[in-house]
Amino acid sequence: MSGSIADFRREARSWLEANVPSEPSPEDGPASREYVLAWQKTQARGGWAGIAWPKEHGGRGLSVLEQIVWFEEYARAKAPSPLNASFVMLNHAGPTVMACGTEEQKAYHLPKILNGDVLWCQGFSEPGSGSDLGSLKCRGEVDGDDLVINGTKIWSSFADVAEWQELLIRTNPGASTSRAMSWIICPMDAPGITVRPIRTMAGPQKYCEVFYDNVRVPLANVVGGLHNGWATANATLSFERGTAALALLIGYVLKVEELLADCPQSRPELRLRIARLRAEGASIRAANYKLALDLENSVPDASGSLIRLSFAEFTQRVAAAAIDLYGIDAPQVVGMHGWGHDYLDVFSETIAGGTAEIQRNIIGERLLGLPRGPR
Repeated sequence: MSGSIADFRREARSWLEANVPSEPSPEDGPASREYVLAWQKTQARGGWAGIAWPKEHGGRGLSVLEQIVWFEEYARAKAPSPLNASFVMLNHAGPTVMACGTEEQKAYHLPKILNGDVLWCQGFSEPGSGSDLGSLKCRGEVDGDDLVINGTKIWSSFADVAEWQELLIRTNPGASTSRAMSWIICPMDAPGITVRPIRTMAGPQKYCEVFYDNVRVPLANVVGGLHNGWATANATLSFERGTAALALLIGYVLKVEELLADCPQSRPELRLRIARLRAEGASIRAANYKLALDLENSVPDASGSLIRLSFAEFTQRVAAAAIDLYGIDAPQVVGMHGWGHDYLDVFSETIAGGTAEIQRNIIGERLLGLPRGPR
């Protein structure tokens, strides 16, 4: 390890040890919002917000290797989960606006995201169009300088506490899928928007259904060009399927080490199962590092689906092993921050960002060159 990287690791570790909140994040509602924004502001003041973002957009422009070191130390310090209310703005909206937005959009939105002034949510899935975004029906009609939006979105995480939404709508109903949609920056306080929180089986109300009744959004809020939202949305999903959750992955790898240490020698079959999870986690981590290094300074490609699928199924197996190790009533399992909550929550991992079946289709068609399945 070079001296500069070693110094960077010590700097990151020292700062995290001094600044990581002592209390866990609330799961939902206004308290969750305030916690997440306070943590983002703390990172911004310390110079640790947007370390991967270019300097011209307020970030530090650090190398992928330095980002990996930061993620490792972040997970080691048990810092707030990156899969919280800030995930969409930092890993979806910000990178997408940087890659596809106008200069005006970048200048207005990126500083607010980085400094923890606002939250974003996502409006992609619909009650009848989950993984098949090509069939979405939420529509926007051009009326002068505005789009008038009508329809419904679902599974919009933290929509009840967000100021902005990355919204994918159908704006050209007669066109093919690639020219039928637009990616919109939608203000969540616009007249005609109604948000209904949904309680999950894990307990929190972090997902929402959002209704749009003649909601007017300026055409200036279109990102990537009118009717070009399919390409913009694929850029968004590429960021999510790539290295966006690397800190979360490293955290799970460390949790497997804890499970192995807690598993007694008297349970050899379970020890073998957890040891296999350790090997699986190490391989996913190595593949994620390679993907990150290979794609430095570019938008992630379909290779991210390999990471997304592997990680999603890995987390489910880890949570199941933890329940089997400790037992359903153990202190490590009960409560909103126990393994019981995690076990129920990670069922969503093979749905979010495209279901496991969609990820396998992407891998087969775009990476392996297999024939397209029936549509």
